[in-house]
Amino acid sequence: MTQTALERYQAWLGDSAIDASTKEELAAISGNTKEIEDRFYRELQFGTGGLRGVMGAGTNRMNIYTVGKATQGLATWILGQKKDNPSVVIAHDSRNNSPEFALDAALVLAANGVTAYLFHGLRPTPQLSYAVRVLGASSGIVVTASHNPPEYNGYKAYGSDGCQLVPEDAEQVIRSIQGVTSFDQIGRISREEAEAKGLLRWLGEADDAAYIDTVVSHGLNRDLLKSGLGDSFNVVFTPLHGSGNWPVRHVLKQAGFNQVHVVPEQEKPDGYFSTVKSPNPEEREAFTLAIKLAQEVGADIIIGTDPDCDRMGAVVRNNEGEYVVLTGNQSGAIMVNYLLSTLKERGKLPSNGVVIKTIVTSEMGADIARSYGAEVVNTLTGFKYIGEKMTQYEKTGEHTFLFGYEESYGYLAGTYARDKDAVIASLLICEAAAYYKSQGKTLYDVLLELYAKFGYYLEHLESRTLKGQDGVQQIAGIMDDWRQSPPTEIAGVHVTKVLDYLPGLDGLPPENVLKYMLADGSWFCLRPSGTEPKIKVYFAVCGSSQADAASAVQRLTQAVMERVDNKA
Repeated sequence: MTQTALERYQAWLGDSAIDASTKEELAAISGNTKEIEDRFYRELQFGTGGLRGVMGAGTNRMNIYTVGKATQGLATWILGQKKDNPSVVIAHDSRNNSPEFALDAALVLAANGVTAYLFHGLRPTPQLSYAVRVLGASSGIVVTASHNPPEYNGYKAYGSDGCQLVPEDAEQVIRSIQGVTSFDQIGRISREEAEAKGLLRWLGEADDAAYIDTVVSHGLNRDLLKSGLGDSFNVVFTPLHGSGNWPVRHVLKQAGFNQVHVVPEQEKPDGYFSTVKSPNPEEREAFTLAIKLAQEVGADIIIGTDPDCDRMGAVVRNNEGEYVVLTGNQSGAIMVNYLLSTLKERGKLPSNGVVIKTIVTSEMGADIARSYGAEVVNTLTGFKYIGEKMTQYEKTGEHTFLFGYEESYGYLAGTYARDKDAVIASLLICEAAAYYKSQGKTLYDVLLELYAKFGYYLEHLESRTLKGQDGVQQIAGIMDDWRQSPPTEIAGVHVTKVLDYLPGLDGLPPENVLKYMLADGSWFCLRPSGTEPKIKVYFAVCGSSQADAASAVQRLTQAVMERVDNKA
């Protein structure tokens, strides 16, 4: 154990600002050098995505002290802008301690003279983004760890445009946080005092209704649903114990979907997510109960949202009648095609329309968008970069935003928010499925048609979890290995270009990402996760058939991961 970790541990035990129950938790690990090291070897890092970590006592944990320190830094940054009536909107998901962390953040802000708008109960992340914009707030906070395991929680910070803080702003907040060197520097008043001073205000039903109405207004086929299809089209929905239950159901109902079956075992909030290994709609296991219900009711589509309802996964029937989980790239391509084809058919497709995606997202959706005359813009991984482009285009008028998405199941249509929204994604994917059903097709049929037209795109993701201080060093070593000794060929295919985003590339900000382009049009990309102790490796190919694409991605994955694992 490093001396610094031990010193931090002892400092917490002796700090009068630390409560008794926290000190009891720390006393219980006395002598456990490995546990003390893990909890105290570093400060929980506030990165461009905010905070995220395991809950518990310690500097490298999510608790009221790390949340309080981050919020004090955020308040200092907001006040430094010298604007009148500073305010912050705060939302939280269903995770354990999320309500407590959200309220504590509100009371720290109030102590600094910053008005906090807080939702009664859990709300989806995209509604927070929407509320920041509508209320003209200075900033926003969401307490969530997205689809991480139950022991995690997190804290995401937003700018006045409703977008997660971009690197320049995040770095300023980080410097403010680093200026908080003692817990005594964190302001905090009681809830009663904050309410009495008008510095803690609660958002209610009118705010919810406005968000729901806004999302529904971005639907494209209400007339079709009202004509009777909405009564016969069956949807199975699982919120995976999270914040999507209420908004998704209300939006679908208001849009005309009258047969929505919610998975009863996963309907209520549960911070332990006790029915799944992970509340992640990217994984088939998360849909086990939903598929069972779908088979009973003959569902046309299954949708699932993660705990903070910013990611949406869809499950459809294939030609053998089996339910298959669509990848984020597949769902995105289908929605791009549905949205743009409908707009074009109605003469509403703008001449300067743009679809924004990330550098690790499939090119299939991009090819589809270009076929309709839309421009495609790439950003770094993270929806904040898509939101940043949206705000830029809103100011300049250079482009009209049509759709933004990333391979990790995040989508947005409409400019009411600046973050991915599983509520609008649920509406659009269900509308697309209903629309194509009226033509005698399933979404799987549509996907095959798109493959036949644009090529058999196939993507794959591998990740390696490397925890603790050793893991940080291993991930850095893997990136150094590939950066310093780039391959000239992989799996017998020549590497034509190496894209290193670390110094900044194509006008994008610096990011520790490496992307390798191959002669056959395939590519792979190495990227350390910004929110989990993982290194992620993305693969993409385009084959002449499904079998050809599957074989190509398997060869590429095997060759790359052999080298990655040798360094892990």
